[in-house]
Amino acid sequence: MDIRGRNKISPEFSMSSMTDIVFLLLIFFMITSTLVTTSALDILLPKASGITENKKATSVTITKDLAFYIDNKLVDEEILEQDLLALLAGKEEPTIVLRAEEGVPIEKAVKVMDIANRNRYKVILAVRPK
Repeated sequence: MDIRGRNKISPEFSMSSMTDIVFLLLIFFMITSTLVTTSALDILLPKASGITENKKATSVTITKDLAFYIDNKLVDEEILEQDLLALLAGKEEPTIVLRAEEGVPIEKAVKVMDIANRNRYKVILAVRPK
């Protein structure tokens, strides 16, 4: 007489569902990482200790040929303040990340800082780590 039951439960664990989940997570992170873009302007920032971490701020870039960019959009130096006023109007803590390339005259960087000071904007000077 056979006493063992017919419905025997297997103690093995199937890894196929786990590999599906890992594969889907891998695809998700690969796709979302391509959506994160850095600044499209290739400039050489001055060296200093510290890093720039404020991602919600508006960036003002000054290149060696003294071209001004607001968030990668070329603007004329004479209308820089008007463009910044229009862009930062209504923001809770308006912040400007100043990205002045190495070799830019200090007067140009001070001009952006003066605009920020007059309008009570916070200014962060972007640098590259040492």
